[in-house]
Amino acid sequence: MKISTLLGYSGGFKESVGQVAEMEKAGLDLVWVPEAYGFDSPSLMGYIAALTERVEIGSGILPLYSRTPTLIAMTAAGIDALSDGRFNLGLGASGPQVVEGWHGVRYDAPLTRTREIADICRKVWAREEPLVHEGRYYHLPLPEGAGSGLGKPLKMITHPVRPSIPIWVASLGDKNVAVTAEVADGWLPLFFVAEKAAEVWGESLAQGRARRSPTMAPLMISAGGLLAIGEGEEFTRLRELGRPTLALYIGGMGAKGHNFYNDLACRYGYDEEAAVVQDLFLSGRREEAAAALPEELVRLTSLCGPAGWVKERVAAMQEVGVTHLQVTPVPTGGRTAAQVIGELRELIG
Repeated sequence: MKISTLLGYSGGFKESVGQVAEMEKAGLDLVWVPEAYGFDSPSLMGYIAALTERVEIGSGILPLYSRTPTLIAMTAAGIDALSDGRFNLGLGASGPQVVEGWHGVRYDAPLTRTREIADICRKVWAREEPLVHEGRYYHLPLPEGAGSGLGKPLKMITHPVRPSIPIWVASLGDKNVAVTAEVADGWLPLFFVAEKAAEVWGESLAQGRARRSPTMAPLMISAGGLLAIGEGEEFTRLRELGRPTLALYIGGMGAKGHNFYNDLACRYGYDEEAAVVQDLFLSGRREEAAAALPEELVRLTSLCGPAGWVKERVAAMQEVGVTHLQVTPVPTGGRTAAQVIGELRELIG
């Protein structure tokens, strides 16, 4: 299994990239760079490419709506070139609060847009012929009457390092996951519980895989949680550090009736708790919302505890197809984040 992590740069981006370089030496395989409504991630990923040698670099995620499909393809090819073929394109719908509030773009049709964008990107990178795409939402070139009439099919001027770049999709809903399993190289679920994965997503994954091209490799899956390996209550208590993030997403990432993460908690069987967490969070009582989360969910979305327990969690995830352990290392006892990654690498081999 590969080890991946999400870049956190609240303490300074350059400092965080220095940590990535150290984690690379310790065995980190892939670093995801978020965007949301902060710095643009491509600028940061180019900087990481210059200061690392082996670690793969992924966009985690680029929203479907903030760039044209061809700009997404060009950006991916550019970072792939800077990193000598180490880029992974992570795409996702984000949510209407960000897409419509920050970008001022209508949030609609994420499934069809995902499918069309993946198709366009692969055509751009392959450079087999001038780009033509006649989809429901994207028309390249623009058809007669939709513009000046001067648009013509073009082929990317520069030659990508690779004719195909891995495309990952962040998705949670049934239809979104089915499309992901059909057209993407990898899947980025959040708050993944291995024991409940088949019940929640099994049918969707099966539907998507049934339509998947036989020329594509098996779907990669990234999942994990907070990481700290050690004996004693000190390490099991670290699981509690995940509560604020869980509460933020389940309680506050979307309005009532439009929160994908709250829906996921319900599908896991925590209907009552999810409702309480959301009510508390939206009323400003964030600490109470975090405390109301079910202990089982906090525990099963974590990798904090004795080595044997962590190894069991890894095995459970591997059993349901997880290929990348997505971890947030929690340094303790003078350890560095890189040392925590090294401990995991030694544990899983």
